[in-house]
Amino acid sequence: MTLEIEHLLGVAFAARNQASDVPDWPPQPDRAYSALVATWAARGERIEERRALEWLEEQPIPETAASGGFPRTAPTVFVPPNDPETGRVADRTVMPALRRRQPRRFPAFRPHNPVARLVWRGLAPDDTTVAALNAVAADTSYLGHSACLVRCLFRTELELDAGERPSRRIYPGRLAELERAYHAERRPNPGDSVPALRTSRIGGFESVFSDRWLVLEHVGREMPDLRAEALVARSMHKAVMAGYERIGLGGAIPTMVSGHSPDGAPLGEPHLGVAPMAFLGSPHADGTVFGFALIPPRHGDLLSDTMFQHAIREIMPWREATSRRELMLEGDGLHLVFALAGENSRRSLDPDPYIAEKTIWATATPVVLDRHLKETGNEAQQAEIEKLLRRACANIGLPEPERVVAGKHSALQGAPSAYPSGRAPPWTGWRLPQSLASRQLTHAVRQFPQPVQGPVILGRTARLRASKSFGGPILIDKISFPRNIVHATVKG
Repeated sequence: MTLEIEHLLGVAFAARNQASDVPDWPPQPDRAYSALVATWAARGERIEERRALEWLEEQPIPETAASGGFPRTAPTVFVPPNDPETGRVADRTVMPALRRRQPRRFPAFRPHNPVARLVWRGLAPDDTTVAALNAVAADTSYLGHSACLVRCLFRTELELDAGERPSRRIYPGRLAELERAYHAERRPNPGDSVPALRTSRIGGFESVFSDRWLVLEHVGREMPDLRAEALVARSMHKAVMAGYERIGLGGAIPTMVSGHSPDGAPLGEPHLGVAPMAFLGSPHADGTVFGFALIPPRHGDLLSDTMFQHAIREIMPWREATSRRELMLEGDGLHLVFALAGENSRRSLDPDPYIAEKTIWATATPVVLDRHLKETGNEAQQAEIEKLLRRACANIGLPEPERVVAGKHSALQGAPSAYPSGRAPPWTGWRLPQSLASRQLTHAVRQFPQPVQGPVILGRTARLRASKSFGGPILIDKISFPRNIVHATVKG
């Protein structure tokens, strides 16, 4: 079965998300499904059409079949807010001509072929279901922005070549979820999306941290060395908190963002992390930091939360000079500028190696052990370290590793040692908050009995990542390929 979507103006007006200026092409299943649900509601919420839409959300993930094209220039326009609010009598600003204009950009994509398709292979729906779906599709007039006029049609007779796996999905219960949000007056904003697809899991093990990241690329000033990443991460976390304060939610920051419970105590559950994205794992890697990633916990959907997006936009205003949103970090000796990473960003900013599904993982930054070592002697301490690392894996929902090899050096090319040599200058050591200054650091390679899905974030920092004294993780594991770990005592 195929959903055929023809863009009648030859242009697709849609953004990846509210904080992005990258056009969304090809149309993702969640966007098309949300448009169908909106049409179903506008048509009177007919029961037979609801059954057809609920049947559709239970089907396997469709492929996307669409041509290439190019993004169209999206100039800045100034538009008034839809619903101005005022508490003053005779406030003239409620008049459309006098409303304050806000700068907006509407990303657009011009495809070579205006027809895109979502393809469900192997489906044989009955005629009643197809008729109900087409009744809704026939009245679906736009997709994404209201200027993106479309013609939609479900077909069952087409034979198409293999398409691509979409980046977002629909799932059972999505219609009811949209319905509840609407009746609670929480209508999705343009660009809001459902969770991204995860890599298909072989073994079924995954950590408590999400595989959906918000990656910020370093675009200005001089970036500190990787060993000072905690300073940048702490400053970036403070900026996110400040974004909530600017939109009037300083007293209601979600615990998964602040890292603290309402009484101020450190949160005992996973919460927002900040991790460096560095040039590692290649023959010429030198550990240069090219950006940072905001990593939410796997439960919930923080990156699609409207208030989180508003907070991010507040701290990343639009810059006319560069035609992009930028985050400026000032203070604590830092003068840095970040922008949202796009599709053409450096490979070092790609989260895929960190969220892959593999059996062998190596540390990109060292682990801060959960407690001080009690044993004495090299062999006894090595055994204790390996025991702590095994327990740390269990703390984030992973199985116990088959093998753990811990040591001073990373198995990844370009990653700095956990401890500098005796003659090295002080600045070559990792910068730790005072509360962790006496803790043991170690790099490690772990081999699991079956594939596990990242990200793998271990050690003391997994609980202190968003505390006032420390804003970012010391460890974010990256998959190590055999050619990168030939000098480590593990099997490739």
